Amino acid sequence: MPAKAIEKLNAEVRSGDAIDQSLRPGCLADFSGQPKLRERLSILLDSARARSQPLDHLLLSGPPGLGKTTLAHILGAEMKATVRTTSGPAIEKAGDLAGLLTGLQEGDILFIDEIHRLSKVIEEYLYPALEDFRIDIVIDQGPAARSVRLNLPRFTLIGATTRSGLLSAPLRSRFGVAHRLDYYSVEDLTRIVRRSAQLLGTNLDEAAAPEIARRSRGTPRIANNLLRWVRDYALARCEGKAAHQSVVSALEMLEIDRHGLDEMDKRLLQTLAGKFAGGPAGLQSLAAAVGEEAGTIEEVHEPYLILEGYLQRTPQGRVALPRAYQALGLQPPASQGHLL
Repeated sequence: MPAKAIEKLNAEVRSGDAIDQSLRPGCLADFSGQPKLRERLSILLDSARARSQPLDHLLLSGPPGLGKTTLAHILGAEMKATVRTTSGPAIEKAGDLAGLLTGLQEGDILFIDEIHRLSKVIEEYLYPALEDFRIDIVIDQGPAARSVRLNLPRFTLIGATTRSGLLSAPLRSRFGVAHRLDYYSVEDLTRIVRRSAQLLGTNLDEAAAPEIARRSRGTPRIANNLLRWVRDYALARCEGKAAHQSVVSALEMLEIDRHGLDEMDKRLLQTLAGKFAGGPAGLQSLAAAVGEEAGTIEEVHEPYLILEGYLQRTPQGRVALPRAYQALGLQPPASQGHLL
């Protein structure tokens, strides 16, 4: 590549780095997808502004990468409130929680990611803070120990969880209504990819954005990660031009097919269809056969494969469905032929 072209590409990369820091939308109007959720949140925002009070406590649930953290920061921006972020595993003792709560100002938002991983002791300290905006802490030990009540400013707790079933019933009841985020459609992901491409300064042709969206497993985070890879591939191999064919080549290099299946997804399906004759196969046996942790298979790979109809969980184990055979180019067993 000529020196001038290399320098031009380097300049484009440097100018894009500042924009590349975050592709998250800054307001609810710019948030694509989840139309029902956006409408509900819009009502909550309008009501809070009309009452001149902070938002009520919110619980956001759903698979990772769908925008729970993004929505928390959008709500903070819409309410002109400071968002303080932490996670369930980071709060190990009551003093950690007390420090967070006493540092809040009126109207602030406390965002706790993976809130289902809070310990039971921490949850007990959190209940009066959510209901009465106070917290009781114990000072000293033994005979000198005493309880001190601290009043807190009115704040909003936004909890996010990928495992809503692990949330205790008393904690869940403090949120009122739980809002679930679902996987995105290809159309919504296409809009997200095009918006992100503009922010990154990447020129995608008409067919390139839908191609990325189809391979993104219904998840904006994956779509943006694939877009960054496409940008890097185009800058390195195609002089910065992200045409459809270059997008396909870039994603095939990552071994992501047109269905959004990656190398491990296909290995799982091939193992289930081949070694286990389509199943049923136990999770531990399947994990041992593909050399992957059972938890990773269950939490990372299986949700999408089940959602798209490639496999099924049964009491006896995992079963490959006809679509899995189609994706692998195999003939399904006669017993499943009627499902095609």
